[in-house]
Amino acid sequence: MKIQDLLRKDVMLLDLQATEKNAVIEEMIQSLVDHGYVTDFETFKEGILAREALTSTGLGDGIAMPHSKTTTVKEATVLFAKSNKGVDYESLDGQPTDLFFMIAAPEGANDTHLAALAELSQYLMKDGFADKLRQVTSPDQVIELFNQVAEKTQEVNAVASATEDGDFLVAVTACTTGIAHTYMAQEALQKLAAEMGVGIKVETNGASGVGNKLTAEDIKKAKAVIIAADKAVEMDRFDGKPLINRPVADGIRKTEELIHQALSGQAPIYHASHQASASQVSSVGGFYKHLMSGVSQMLPFVIGGGILIALAFLFDQFMGVPKDQLSNLGSYHEVAALLKNIGGAAFGFMLPVLAGFVAFSIAEKPGLAPGFVAGSLAAAGAAFGKIPFASGGEATLSLAGVSSGFLGALVGGFLAGYTVNFLKKALASLPKSLEGIKSILLYPLLGTFLTGFLMLLVNIPMAAINTGLNNFLEGLSGTSAVLMGLVVGGMMAIDMGGPFNKAAYIFGTGTLAATVASGGSVVMASVMAGGMVPPLAVFIATLLFKNKFTEEERNSGLTNIVMGLSFITEGAIPFGAADPMRAIPSFIAGSALAGALVGLAEIKLMAPHGGIFVVALTTNPLLYLVFVLVGAVVSGLLFGYLRKPLK
Repeated sequence: MKIQDLLRKDVMLLDLQATEKNAVIEEMIQSLVDHGYVTDFETFKEGILAREALTSTGLGDGIAMPHSKTTTVKEATVLFAKSNKGVDYESLDGQPTDLFFMIAAPEGANDTHLAALAELSQYLMKDGFADKLRQVTSPDQVIELFNQVAEKTQEVNAVASATEDGDFLVAVTACTTGIAHTYMAQEALQKLAAEMGVGIKVETNGASGVGNKLTAEDIKKAKAVIIAADKAVEMDRFDGKPLINRPVADGIRKTEELIHQALSGQAPIYHASHQASASQVSSVGGFYKHLMSGVSQMLPFVIGGGILIALAFLFDQFMGVPKDQLSNLGSYHEVAALLKNIGGAAFGFMLPVLAGFVAFSIAEKPGLAPGFVAGSLAAAGAAFGKIPFASGGEATLSLAGVSSGFLGALVGGFLAGYTVNFLKKALASLPKSLEGIKSILLYPLLGTFLTGFLMLLVNIPMAAINTGLNNFLEGLSGTSAVLMGLVVGGMMAIDMGGPFNKAAYIFGTGTLAATVASGGSVVMASVMAGGMVPPLAVFIATLLFKNKFTEEERNSGLTNIVMGLSFITEGAIPFGAADPMRAIPSFIAGSALAGALVGLAEIKLMAPHGGIFVVALTTNPLLYLVFVLVGAVVSGLLFGYLRKPLK
């Protein structure tokens, strides 16, 4: 969804009359109510003010982004308003605010407000964009200004080779969440290619689907292909083309290296064959990509289901539950029970989807069914029952009801993928007349049977490991909780979206299934705190040490507060990539501190994502925000102090 699709001309206010913060908020909300986008003035205002109470959404440089997500919003809307006088909005830089973007998101729009914040931030980072907004006099001019910037981006995307023999590349970017890395890599590739005089078209596999899709003509014309992705993308179309396959972070940090390698003529030729896929699986990069493919498909189920279950507990706590019914907390009241049932249904798909799409990444479509079965068996637990022996007697192997959990599903996904690839090789010699029956009958039948049988063996040791790990996590307290929080919090800042970051995040989400019933996961709380720190630290550093950052970096620092509060660690990547020796250690210090403090206080979190939007689902929201702020301040001060002044 483009930001232009959310900007409504009928609600825009190009001459705000209010002169103080509360009145400005009321004037904007009234416009939303008058035009039917918000149904309850007071409820929506409470949401806006609750968000403002945490920290002002006046980002500085005259820009504010108040936002709220409530059931009173009929459809996702962004209201643009402009004050010709300037308003004391309690902005973070203490200066008057004159540009306002009020984001109204429906309760169920988990991705809409994040996507809106991310895309809006990209526009506001453009040189001179905010100044042009200050000059508009009509809603049409506002939309036209956004369209002009979008068109310029499309021009860069377009198949734009000035001459027949000019260099032209195609690229695909994709990250697991499809919000930050995907578009940052796209922008980095386009910007550098333009500077080098190289034509490029970049396809994005983002949260809202495939954007700027490559055509057969684009691919045919391209000298080489760049894949900067952490999840599986459609690859067969690149058969026979020179292709570079790297993590999405390299598209942001090693952009020049990727483009030079693609133009050098030394890139390996990609062959869309099962043998090529099998060779890729054996590499560390292949393992990571298969893992991320499963995780990216799993996350919507974890996020949607986990938050609904958490809301069920929150509702019961708010409404009150008799002491003799505390065992039914989360399902005592009818509304809570409904939320828990819906969330549980979504959560129940977590492991099958994880295993299914790991297998799909390895073996393509034939791997789906065996992978889903492997994930289901991991969730249900192994149960062999009695096994007779030919010599008489029998043995009983039973672990019924003991789930092997996330680890079992992960192993099962790879097991299913490799099993199907083995079947492909084993059945390769069948007559061509039986080719059609392979995918319809043989792969699903044999693949599911073999994977299921092997999973029954795998489940026994994996269930024991999973049980031991859950018992360890449930017993975390004192020093062990501090150490765990310090490690996972610090990992979130090492590469800010790379393998270390994802490993910590996956570990955190993997602890949720076993801890939701007990109030949430300390590990998940530490992970999210650590991930929120780097972007917030960038904002603090650019605010307090202005003489050490360019104007462009200071503007980017403002958008990082939105990224940080939304738990989008990737916002700090440009700063980490530009000055890694000073930035990354600074970020790690603050993230590790925030994670350790969360562990020390044993704060639990029941949601796997959301940042400031789900802070109410922690066991101590206020203290949690304080710990995140402490970590951000420490990182910001360190980064700003270590940073060299501008020449």
